[in-house]
Amino acid sequence: MGKNKLAKFADMEQFQHVFQISSHLLREGNSLEMRGQWNEKFFGNNNPIVLELGCGKGEYTVGLAQLFPEKNFVGVDIKGARMWTGAKDSEVKGLKNVAFLRTDIEMIQHCFAAGEVAEIWLTFPDPQMKKTTKRLTATNFIRSYLQFLQPDGIIHLKTDSNFMFTYTCEMVKLNHFPVNVSTNNLYASDYVNPILAIKTYYEQQWLGRGLSIKYIQFVPLHNTALVEPDIEIEHDLYRSFGRSKRHGIDQE
Repeated sequence: MGKNKLAKFADMEQFQHVFQISSHLLREGNSLEMRGQWNEKFFGNNNPIVLELGCGKGEYTVGLAQLFPEKNFVGVDIKGARMWTGAKDSEVKGLKNVAFLRTDIEMIQHCFAAGEVAEIWLTFPDPQMKKTTKRLTATNFIRSYLQFLQPDGIIHLKTDSNFMFTYTCEMVKLNHFPVNVSTNNLYASDYVNPILAIKTYYEQQWLGRGLSIKYIQFVPLHNTALVEPDIEIEHDLYRSFGRSKRHGIDQE
């Protein structure tokens, strides 16, 4: 492990707005000590809590926190060295409505209490084209989110993947979830929202390669038996190539 990565891990241990708990501890039946007390013990207000699951470097978490100071944001990821970027940036900017949580998203229900979260953002998650249960909009994950999402809580998906977008739209339709917004080309749509100002490093790469950005905002329903889609969806072929060849249009 490089010295730079070790230094980042050391920083993560010292950041007052970073929380870490191993999936091993959660699987043993433990819960994050902040569970049910995020606003009371950390944020010190009653503002809505918004999660970004799979936050990576935390660019979106920090960007949203700057745009919406009346909300509290928690970026969640398992990769601490990546998350360090957002944690450091938010510290330097003095943002008081930002926290980061390093843990396994599959155990996220042990980190937030019932009704504690108002919104969830899924920004460019791996579409997991071969592993349904690993998709962050699969019904097993929706069941997990419903354990802590408010009754009218919102889930946002922003993705470059046609596969992920198609799958999620089908899941939403099949389970009769209310849809607030849905577009397969966000920046060419009529949707007007401050969030359009936030473009992460990878999003700019996808846009630069000719890919459209898809976005859906929906409200999962509580107390319903969720149905998993059983459909064939064409895979994203560009994800089969190396990074240097990942583009949506023929550039040769």
